[in-house]
Amino acid sequence: MRVILPPSETKSDGGKGAPLDLDTLVFPELNPIRKQIGEALVALAADLDASCKALGLGRTQLAEVDRNAELWISLTRPAIERYTGVLYDAFDYASMTRATKAKVAGRVMIGSALFGVVGAGDLIPAYRLSGGSKLPGMRTIAATWKPELSHSLDAVDDFVVDLRSGVYHQLGPVRGAVTATVVTEQPDGSRSVVSHFNKHHKGLIARELVRTRRTVRDINALAAVLSDAGQRIEIDGPDRIVVVTD
Repeated sequence: MRVILPPSETKSDGGKGAPLDLDTLVFPELNPIRKQIGEALVALAADLDASCKALGLGRTQLAEVDRNAELWISLTRPAIERYTGVLYDAFDYASMTRATKAKVAGRVMIGSALFGVVGAGDLIPAYRLSGGSKLPGMRTIAATWKPELSHSLDAVDDFVVDLRSGVYHQLGPVRGAVTATVVTEQPDGSRSVVSHFNKHHKGLIARELVRTRRTVRDINALAAVLSDAGQRIEIDGPDRIVVVTD
């Protein structure tokens, strides 16, 4: 089983790893696109105003431009430790045992506007680029990644649970992958899709899927693992589960 997480806008600082080496990342066939986007991002960093416009940054976020300028020379850390925020707090990698962390390295991948997708253990620097961005002189990020990213992910010979949302899913949909929708149910039975807590519950889903000792090869086994962990799960078709919250 493989689990694909969304990235986050917020990222941790620093690191102890050597500067970025694209050849060490998963799916090396994606490196020409990674290099193209990376070089465009570094070049953009030379123009502060253009960076703010293209990346949607405010004046309190200028440090993000400095991160991009040092993309090729800054220190790195594992991707699962680089990304932060609500989903990653719920996933709580730091609290996992050594054996579970080994499972994370083998099972978890993370979507990325810059890298397309990275393995949980891939060493990456801090950077700022979202899936909805458009860098000067280039197509949109989505158009840049299509269809190459899907080709690479479709070649994964495993059951895939794709927890990416919105534009990151569109960068490279995975044929046959199971996706998850989080809804809240009111006392009258009405339901609505949640936003903020969507990330929290997807973090919990991913955590259970790396902790389980069961072999998960289909949507029924997936639902069983999550149900046994206390989540209310409904199967909505061959490739979608619904997580129901109060």
